[in-house]
Amino acid sequence: MISRQTITHPFNRGTYTVGAPSPAKWARNTPVGDGPAALQNDPVQVPDSVVEALRGAARAVHTERAEVVARTRDWWAGSMIGETEGRPATPDAVVVEAADADQVAAVLRICHDAGIPVTPSAGRSNVTGAALPVFGGVVLDLCGLDRITGFDATSHVVDVQAGMFGDLFEKQLQEEYGVTTGHWPSAFALSTVGGWIACRGAGQLSTRYGKIEDMVVGVDVVHADGTRATYGDYARAAVGPDLRQLFIGSEGTLGVIVAARLRVHPLPEYARALAYGFDTFAEGLDACRAILQRGATPAVLRLYDKLESGTHFGRPDTNLLLIADEGDAAVVDASMDVAAAVCFAHGPELDSEAVFARWLDERMLVGKSSDGFTPGPGFVADTLEMAASWKDLPAIYDEVVAAVEAVPGTLAVSAHQSHAYTDGACVYFSLRGEVAPEDRRTWYRAVWDAANAVLVAHRAALSHHHGCGLLRGPYVADSLGAGFATFAAVKAALDPAGILNPGKLGLSSRFGTPPLS
Repeated sequence: MISRQTITHPFNRGTYTVGAPSPAKWARNTPVGDGPAALQNDPVQVPDSVVEALRGAARAVHTERAEVVARTRDWWAGSMIGETEGRPATPDAVVVEAADADQVAAVLRICHDAGIPVTPSAGRSNVTGAALPVFGGVVLDLCGLDRITGFDATSHVVDVQAGMFGDLFEKQLQEEYGVTTGHWPSAFALSTVGGWIACRGAGQLSTRYGKIEDMVVGVDVVHADGTRATYGDYARAAVGPDLRQLFIGSEGTLGVIVAARLRVHPLPEYARALAYGFDTFAEGLDACRAILQRGATPAVLRLYDKLESGTHFGRPDTNLLLIADEGDAAVVDASMDVAAAVCFAHGPELDSEAVFARWLDERMLVGKSSDGFTPGPGFVADTLEMAASWKDLPAIYDEVVAAVEAVPGTLAVSAHQSHAYTDGACVYFSLRGEVAPEDRRTWYRAVWDAANAVLVAHRAALSHHHGCGLLRGPYVADSLGAGFATFAAVKAALDPAGILNPGKLGLSSRFGTPPLS
């Protein structure tokens, strides 16, 4: 057990660097391939007259191919397959940097009048191709909207612009205001507040603090035609439907988020952690369910299957469950006592302090689950996170593993339960394959088809926090069923010209059919 002691924000450590990159900085070391575009077929060209109008309306405009490639690169495996073939994903576009909401509105008015597609973009840590300009046009870079503009100390609400990177946001919150969002995604230093909201993201402490949709009090949105509106800004309401939720998770298809008010929390001064092992993944899931349904809400409740227990903690003999909490000592102790009572029936406590310390040191290392494999030219790795009810999760885990393992070329499939609720949880799968280099796209789409067939059959959520983008687009209509028509109708009403992030979330586009990875 972690010793009881007073410490400052116990989870504020890990392998990441404070100081967010510029939009293109991290990509500079990767050569720009001179091959044809991997994920653009017939991109919309921006007329010179529109480019000049954009130069007069925004902070900067970039048209050079190398600059466009660097400023549209993301972390999606589907993009990286093309990059390693010398084929950048989306080299044909015009990148426009906006400095404030007025410039965002001006850019959208110009593009709306000219019928030019607009792809909102910021940190580009996304792993589904959500910010790729597959139909060309304009990439609207929001990284210039990067400040905290207000703080309500009484209500614990912060007003922040959408382009502020997560690490700088959290650093300023802690140092100037003594508060935290509690929102710690793995791509913490590469993602922005607006990106969290647009993709309906989750942090690693979501069981305590909630997902991003639980934190958003209000959002400022610029519509496709350049008009603006504020949605929300109340603690609770019964004034029709909650229109904030239209834009949270919309991935830039319904409007451009330029600012938000978020709930924050006092910096915690106390933490505890526990670790237990389970014979099967299903037994561990059942323990997580029991902990939540008894009313405990530990910040971290992460269950690793045997393969990932070995990779992350050197314990391939067990399905390891890490439980950790932070906050008021009385609340933390009560929550952890419930967790201990539930887990003790399954076996003795593991070396909790060592497990917790290792998790803190490595939790920001993206791709850790691929350790142990020596990447060859045909190696592909990706992750798939989904959510379902406790009733269905054991079967979904088994069936997804079996379905992906059945695809020729698969090396391994593993998973951990990463975010939990009283009614269900997110299971985060890691997929690894090795095929001939020219067959990588075929293997990649085959494993996603296989896994999502299981999820659709169980009516599970295709994604818990990464969103859909291009990657999950082919499955969205089947997943939403008759409700997909409602989503399409909302899109048509808010963006009748169809210019906002076309080709994403499975929506049809007048610009063509989006490419498959």
